[in-house]
Amino acid sequence: MPANVTKIPMELLIEALKHPFTWGLLLGLLVAAFLWKAGFTARRNVARELKRVEAEMKNLQGHLNTHLKISASGNESLQTELEALRRQNEVLRTNITALQHKPGAAEQRLLQVYEVAIRTMREQAPGFAPVWEKAIRQGEAEAGAAESGLKRLVRRVLPSLGHASTAQPVVNVTDDSPGHS
Repeated sequence: MPANVTKIPMELLIEALKHPFTWGLLLGLLVAAFLWKAGFTARRNVARELKRVEAEMKNLQGHLNTHLKISASGNESLQTELEALRRQNEVLRTNITALQHKPGAAEQRLLQVYEVAIRTMREQAPGFAPVWEKAIRQGEAEAGAAESGLKRLVRRVLPSLGHASTAQPVVNVTDDSPGHS
């Protein structure tokens, strides 16, 4: 009986393979198996790609955070340097303004030379003092006029014309004292 039992299922299998429905079912199952394997492989590849992209994104975010930190610290140091330069610029501007109002060493030396020359002229030329005092008053009047009004405007617009002296009468000093001839 055992041989007969194995023969029946074999006969049934051969009989089943002769039907077109069985061939269609087998072909459909084969296509389904290929599709399932392709889907499984695709899902596995997508999962791998997703992990790679997430790791890459994490890496890029780390680089971006590092870059932002470096940029922020660079900007902060530039801001502090800019503020320090602004303060230094203001101090220098104040110093320049103060120094412009102080006479320099060259001007002080020139003033000392003029003072010695004036004392010498007063001692040696008797008619020098009145002429000198008149010239000083006239110079002070011109300086006052140059600091305000039209002369100041002309001096600002055309500096070479603003300092040009006006025609002044030439004063001849004659010595009328009795010992000189």
